[in-house]
Amino acid sequence: MAGGQLPAGWTLEEIRGVSGDRESVALDTDRDVTWVGQPGEDERLHPEFILGFHGLCLVKPVNDEVWYMGTLNDDGSVDYWTAYDDLYEALRGL
Repeated sequence: MAGGQLPAGWTLEEIRGVSGDRESVALDTDRDVTWVGQPGEDERLHPEFILGFHGLCLVKPVNDEVWYMGTLNDDGSVDYWTAYDDLYEALRGL
């Protein structure tokens, strides 16, 4: 399910260097991305970028500058639970 695009100004090597994950990949954005909150409070994102780091991912929605961290599920969907103001901060939060 790799094959996604990278955010402008970033290379895969830079992402791997900051995150410390030498196997991180850009993932296809054609998947469900849902907030993990209280029951009945599901919120879905429309991802512009998804970066995969083993079982975790970072998602940047279309028309938003925030990056969300979540779990990459076996079915390819993402459940996210926290947000970061920028990609560098999110990569360091992994």
